[in-house]
Amino acid sequence: MSKIGKQPIAIPAGVTVAVDGSKITVKGPLGELSREIPAGISAEVKDGHVVYTRADDSRRNKSLHGLSRTLCANMVEGVTKGYKKELSIEGTGFKAVLQGNKLLLSLGFASPKEYELPAGIKATVGKDGTLVAVEGTSKELVGQAADRIRSFYPAEPYKGKGVKYVGEVIRRKQGKKMA
Repeated sequence: MSKIGKQPIAIPAGVTVAVDGSKITVKGPLGELSREIPAGISAEVKDGHVVYTRADDSRRNKSLHGLSRTLCANMVEGVTKGYKKELSIEGTGFKAVLQGNKLLLSLGFASPKEYELPAGIKATVGKDGTLVAVEGTSKELVGQAADRIRSFYPAEPYKGKGVKYVGEVIRRKQGKKMA
């Protein structure tokens, strides 16, 4: 039995979990998320907990057992607390501006990079435009959006300029030495 897969997921107050065949839906104060359950894995709601079981001990079902349970736990946490990733922009003239549902990133290129925020994702920009916070209920979407923003200009190791996660350590290099 999977160590992670056999652990029940506690359902907090104000959250409802509905299992309809191979689809699980989680509703909470911050929104609603749903996901398909893979074949061979089943979920049921018992005594205020969600319990995942697998049909047999095949290699595929063993690997999907813990994954399915963790994805559901992330959905429960997302609709109660939500997820947030913060990005820091460093460099002369580098900044971000939020225009409606688009994030405009001035990163030293001829024109600013545009990023259309996906549905369910909210971004906030700090006063000086060097701090961007990406928030949402889906851990997967928040991570993808933050990574896409970072991919426009990842922090480089010589001067450290670019887009990086808050708390990320950029290993610095020395650069050229004159003889």
